[in-house]
Amino acid sequence: MVPVAQCDPAAETSVRLRVSGRDIRICCGTGCRANGAMDVADAFARACDDRPTLQIHTKRTGCHGFCERGPLVMIEPDGILYTRVKAADVPEICTRTLERGEVVERLVYHHPADHRSIPLAKEIPFYARQTRIALRNIGRIDPTDIADALAHGAYAGMRTALTELTPTEVIDIIEHAGLRGRGGAGFSTARKWRACCRALGDRKFVICNGDEGDPGAFKDRSILEGDPHAVIEGMIIGAYAVGAHEGFLYVRDEYPLAVRHLEAALAAAREAGFLGHDILGTGFALDLAIARGGGAFICGESSALMRSLEGRVGEPRAKYVHATERGLFDLPTVLNNVETWAHVGAILAAGPDAFAALGTGRSKGTKAFSLVGKVQNTGLIELPMGTTLREIIFDIGGGMRGDRPFKAVQTGGPSGGCLPASLLDLPVDYEQLTAAGSMMGSGGMIVMDDRTCMVDVARYFLRYLSEESCGKCLPCREGLRQMVGLFDRLVTGAGQTGDLERIEALAQVMQAASLCELGKSAANPVLSTLRYFREEYTAHLEARACPAGSCRALTTYHIRAQDCNGCHTCFTACPLGAIAGVKHKAHRIDADRCIGCGACFEACPRHAVGFGPKMVCAGQEA
Repeated sequence: MVPVAQCDPAAETSVRLRVSGRDIRICCGTGCRANGAMDVADAFARACDDRPTLQIHTKRTGCHGFCERGPLVMIEPDGILYTRVKAADVPEICTRTLERGEVVERLVYHHPADHRSIPLAKEIPFYARQTRIALRNIGRIDPTDIADALAHGAYAGMRTALTELTPTEVIDIIEHAGLRGRGGAGFSTARKWRACCRALGDRKFVICNGDEGDPGAFKDRSILEGDPHAVIEGMIIGAYAVGAHEGFLYVRDEYPLAVRHLEAALAAAREAGFLGHDILGTGFALDLAIARGGGAFICGESSALMRSLEGRVGEPRAKYVHATERGLFDLPTVLNNVETWAHVGAILAAGPDAFAALGTGRSKGTKAFSLVGKVQNTGLIELPMGTTLREIIFDIGGGMRGDRPFKAVQTGGPSGGCLPASLLDLPVDYEQLTAAGSMMGSGGMIVMDDRTCMVDVARYFLRYLSEESCGKCLPCREGLRQMVGLFDRLVTGAGQTGDLERIEALAQVMQAASLCELGKSAANPVLSTLRYFREEYTAHLEARACPAGSCRALTTYHIRAQDCNGCHTCFTACPLGAIAGVKHKAHRIDADRCIGCGACFEACPRHAVGFGPKMVCAGQEA
């Protein structure tokens, strides 16, 4: 390893040549760790010791993105990707691939359509259709090794900014690139920086918002875990541009691995002279510190985050108070999201034209998403703005799990909207998502199939937001409580005439009168599902039925005797033993014991299990 003190962004070649032979890159992100990736990494380390002549270099990287197939192992320079690797597979990989040059067929990706094997990562549709800028080095570098980061171009953009450009020129480049905030609203990054640069006062701050709390979202966590240097570099450039000498990385407390990697990266950056006094001999000084969030979703809101940093209750304040003039400690402050900061160094290194050439209209560049739900290839992706939902879900995502029909995709976290199949060809950018009743948000994307009840989905997000609301303003605090109550009635068959109109009225009041975006955007899942799936609301209200068979109080399951061959699969799947029958003879469901969980429906290989509405009135069985 090259001593940190000798690390230089210009010394890429000398650093890169420290290893010959093959690189074994093991994904050690949170998801792969949960599946045993550290055991795999240890096994490769032992194999290296046992086979010194192979000149193998093992590297524990951040998230490779293809989370559905983890643990993942990439063999370079061959470009071979092995999926779902176990520690027991390592000796075979070493013998067959590293010694003989063979591919271990059972460990490579197999295309679900034609079952052909695809050993090279670059040919797998999940990777081939992506364009990575914010995620450029994740899965390629050891996030705890600054020399490795430098070998892959880290801090090159910082060197350009600090040694060749004025602060105004840096902001002009960011403006020309068209970079907008990747944390939700999509505000112009250059406009924010310029306002802070012009603000009066000698003391200013830069802040990284790493308080990613959306259900189903993990792209910020993955960046902090897999390439903390990209975020640090972006903050150094931003601080230079606005004249700040202090900064904070506010990281969600539930992200311990991200915090450990950030701590190591900050220490290495200080030792290398990239933080502290007189950075690169330019006279510019900056230091950054980590602040751990308390797990409150509301602290992802910019002004609430700053109050939390000050040691006060994390509550938002009125938006007419601009953070670029009166932010942290009432001093000029620039706050950007993790992904936004990660883009900055790449833009400065490659120039703004390359970034601006991607995307559509006012939505330039690329966007990272956490693709989850009922899709075959879940994981972390990055693609140009303007890519359609269909390309994301069916090309990159590989289509629906179990070949079930696509029903909806929810974008933008709990405050985002649910978009139907008729909008699958919608280009994903800020303006078009907003026009469709959703939002970009922090980059969560949850795919749903026909077994998803859209009324219950809206209820889930309302309950989540109600629990996370700070309660400071009445429209959000009481509006959410009232809406949760109305949805509780709908999913239990106790809905009353006029409930849908009451829900819509509450949503509109919250949009108009809430203090911060949590309350204003909380209506999105409600209004979007009412807009695109109103017939489901009507079924819950008037027929006391759940068309998806998801709401237990409204659904009863039965087995069609003519279709059942007594395979006993449903019997095994039922958690309460509500299914009676012997093997090879038709089974039946005991309605008194059935809780309507649907486990039998999901498990039956012959589709012999059906469901229908329970006869309920005002929440009681008839």
